[in-house]
Amino acid sequence: MPLPKIIICSGEPAGIGMDIVIKAAQQGFDADLAIVGDPNLLRERAELLGMTLDINEYEPTDKSNPGQSGGRLGQVSVIPLDVSTSVTPGKLDSKNSRYVIQCIDTAVDLCLSGEFDAMVTAPVHKGIINDAGIPFLGHTEWIAKRTGADQPVMMLANGTTRVCLVTTHLPLKAVPEQITVSRIKSVLKVMASSLTHLYRIPAPRIGVCGLNPHAGEGGHLGTEEIEIIQPAILEMQQQGLNLIGPLPADTAFTQAQLNQLDGVLAMYHDQGLPVIKHSGFGEVVNVTLGLPIIRTSVDHGTALDIAGSGLATESSLVAAINLAIEFAGNR
Repeated sequence: MPLPKIIICSGEPAGIGMDIVIKAAQQGFDADLAIVGDPNLLRERAELLGMTLDINEYEPTDKSNPGQSGGRLGQVSVIPLDVSTSVTPGKLDSKNSRYVIQCIDTAVDLCLSGEFDAMVTAPVHKGIINDAGIPFLGHTEWIAKRTGADQPVMMLANGTTRVCLVTTHLPLKAVPEQITVSRIKSVLKVMASSLTHLYRIPAPRIGVCGLNPHAGEGGHLGTEEIEIIQPAILEMQQQGLNLIGPLPADTAFTQAQLNQLDGVLAMYHDQGLPVIKHSGFGEVVNVTLGLPIIRTSVDHGTALDIAGSGLATESSLVAAINLAIEFAGNR
């Protein structure tokens, strides 16, 4: 069997994306890897970190240059794109925002074409991208639009827990109006299908959180559970999904409950993600479900304060690469 081909976006150039990509290149993977990014910047950052990095330009038809798995550690294949202006670790510059977007778009297009089996993304800085005049909510929304996906679903996962979201990057006051029966149903369909096809779980058991404290306390603390969440659960149960809920979020993530579930659906970003990040930050992987391609990412941000210092750990990126490899094989 040919090895999976994984393309890696190096992320915000002033952040730790370059650092963790370079550190990950010192390890071996059961895949052919290629990085999309500025090769000169990679060399500069590797020198700053005191690490060796041997860069080869990626050649799609060159089977003698299979990438990381076929060469020595510290050797990488690069799809070259140039930054717009010089980069100082830790200092954002909106002039390089279009370079960041170009890296993402290049990786998406190469996955859509079949050249690569999956893409892995290092962190970007949403604020500086928007400062450049590019409306950017996050990787999840951007890649979904680029691929024409109707219902992207954000999932964070580690070895034991998987959390999906009904809503993603919204102000808290905007969440309730986005919690609808149709949205919950469509997210549950994507979640259940993905757990089956990517994780090979035949009939995944999914816990569905309520929106309000104590899942609404029978309507005394909110009616969304009665009017929206419960009806959506019942409809999807009738279609064969194995669901439990609405669950109070303060007990949905107890270990006893998680032991009975293959995944948890949270209603909003900070209902579910702090829990899984607390359980193993640095080992959690961000996955976008519902796409025609496989996309995984790290569980952290750009960490500008330690960029170029050597303090950044590559553990989440390594976990994201390995999960992308697993998904490519399962798919």
